[in-house]
Amino acid sequence: MKRAIKLFLFLVIIMNLQASEYKYTNELINEDSPYLRQHAHNPVNWFAWGDKAFTKAKKENKLIFISIGYSTCHWCHVMERETFEDVNSAKVLNDSYVSIKVDREERPDIDKYYQDVYYLLNKRGGGWPLSIVMTPNKEVIFAATYMPAHPNGGMSSFKDIMSFIAKKFKDNPKEIDKSAKSITKAINQYTSVKVTSESINMSVVDEFVNSVKESFDEINKGIGQAPKFPHASTFDTLLDVYRVTKNQDALFMSEDALEAMANGGINDQIEGGFFRYSTDENWIIPHFEKMLYTNAELIEAYSKLYAIKPTQFTKDVVNKTIENMDARFFDGSLYKSASDADGEGDEGKYFVFNFDKAKKSLQNAGFEDKNAQEILKYLNITKRGNFEHETSNPYVDKDKIPSNLDKAKKVLKNLRSEVKYPFIDDKLLTSWNSLMASALFEAGNIDEKYPRKALALVDSILQKLQKHDILYHQLLLGKDLKVKAMLEDYAFFIDSLIKSFTYTQDKRYLNKALSLANEAMRKFYIKDTWYLSDSDFKSAAPLEDASYKSAKVSIIKDLFTLSLLSGDIKLYEKAQFMLSNNAKKIKNYPSAYPSAIELVMIAKKTQIDLKAPKNRLSAIRKIKKEINYPYLYILEGDTDLLQACSDKQCFAFSKDADELKKDIIKYLKQN
Repeated sequence: MKRAIKLFLFLVIIMNLQASEYKYTNELINEDSPYLRQHAHNPVNWFAWGDKAFTKAKKENKLIFISIGYSTCHWCHVMERETFEDVNSAKVLNDSYVSIKVDREERPDIDKYYQDVYYLLNKRGGGWPLSIVMTPNKEVIFAATYMPAHPNGGMSSFKDIMSFIAKKFKDNPKEIDKSAKSITKAINQYTSVKVTSESINMSVVDEFVNSVKESFDEINKGIGQAPKFPHASTFDTLLDVYRVTKNQDALFMSEDALEAMANGGINDQIEGGFFRYSTDENWIIPHFEKMLYTNAELIEAYSKLYAIKPTQFTKDVVNKTIENMDARFFDGSLYKSASDADGEGDEGKYFVFNFDKAKKSLQNAGFEDKNAQEILKYLNITKRGNFEHETSNPYVDKDKIPSNLDKAKKVLKNLRSEVKYPFIDDKLLTSWNSLMASALFEAGNIDEKYPRKALALVDSILQKLQKHDILYHQLLLGKDLKVKAMLEDYAFFIDSLIKSFTYTQDKRYLNKALSLANEAMRKFYIKDTWYLSDSDFKSAAPLEDASYKSAKVSIIKDLFTLSLLSGDIKLYEKAQFMLSNNAKKIKNYPSAYPSAIELVMIAKKTQIDLKAPKNRLSAIRKIKKEINYPYLYILEGDTDLLQACSDKQCFAFSKDADELKKDIIKYLKQN
């Protein structure tokens, strides 16, 4: 007992010594989230989301300021440096507000709700940092994203805005309350879920392709203008549309966009791995943060493209991206969530190159001057530069590849090491690791080692992010599991379990997927509506894909597939009902719901089980690869025959693999 007391006192002393290094320390010092802890020494008296903060606001009749962001967000860092570390801005917040920090990766449900609020009030999409002001009764009165520390470009300063709102609340609380009630009513109307069941048919798939064409950038490729995002789920779906319908436009747009991104500055040309988005329409200058989900979804899309049109170019993109995720994010069992845009305080500092330094480093490594010049030209590393301080972010044109390029990239990577690699958020998320596992299974088209790697990743999630049969949302190294799994964790993990089962035929994975699917429906599906979490804070799950694919769509797709694999027709009926309840939205604006288009193709075309005895599974795996239809699944059969079975019936039987293949192709054409 005495030993325990001594140890406790020692820890208290250490914590006090650490705290004394900083002038300010707030309640976020007690949080696990790397993002929240980044703000633990701001002069702002931050609280984490919870009853303590809301009770304080109510008791002291103070406004509530909520700031939502994540640890690798560039503009979050800018706002922290300019505003939250500024004592004058902090005084405004501390005097008149209860300030709450939210990690959007830890609480995606909270973030989604307030992003919707921002959209409603500002008539445009939001982003991070997201800034929300509420009354002591938690009713929103103001929503913004980044706000400058000083008046800039017609924007008022953060301090002026927050002081103005605080004064209004003090001088005329009834007016503020009236405004808050009006906004709350509008929010409730906007976020209320209207369930209307409608039929839907395959015509919406063509409408989806045509609507993507309308926003497709034919010059620079990709969707929309600056800032330009990868839209991985859109191209993933377009590739599946091609595999189902042979729509050439779906393939050409995907191929063009994926090639442009791979050659662009959004792809790290030196080390591999994709940045989150491009600030320009040409794909040249990104915001330099790398997210696990971005790379997982792009690995899947490029792997699907390779299955359709195998090229060395596409293969290299997949291999280099996985290699980079392994090098920077993999901890030996699971993948960390993201790396920062800023290096040593400057955005992109680690990733960009000074021409003279780059040239000298190549010459010092033994490159002839002409070869060095060719390589730098190919990578668009120039004297003038394309980024800040006359530095260049590499991208490539379609010129002839210079000799010794791979060797040169190793030299340039070594040159980068003079700058410390940006901060890596070591949060291990169930949802994002599941996306990565599913991507690695898809990359089995390229190399058989990837499904084995995916299986190990799924096993690690089971071992490390599940405790006492409870699935959790995140793991922080050295910390206890606290945040229970949300809809996205269930949806994406079930998908990776399904892929694990079809790869191994080990029924443990199928049984776990079925168990989690039923658990998800109990926890998150209430009165015909899916919710992002089962916490007291209710946020309806969106149908649209956002930063990554919709969890709501993914869980419905899981139910369709589990019905086929388990033979449980009730799961199919539930999935079909859920699809019909969302049909109106899909039909009205198909390009907003690319993942949902997959549901339409599953329901209106078919899913197929390929069954074979254990000793002939390799034969039907070969059929699956050759037909390249997205909704074919491998299942160990209980007869000597090779079989093909749809959701409704088994339609082909044969001892000969080629005969079975012909029957499947014929069936797909007829259906």
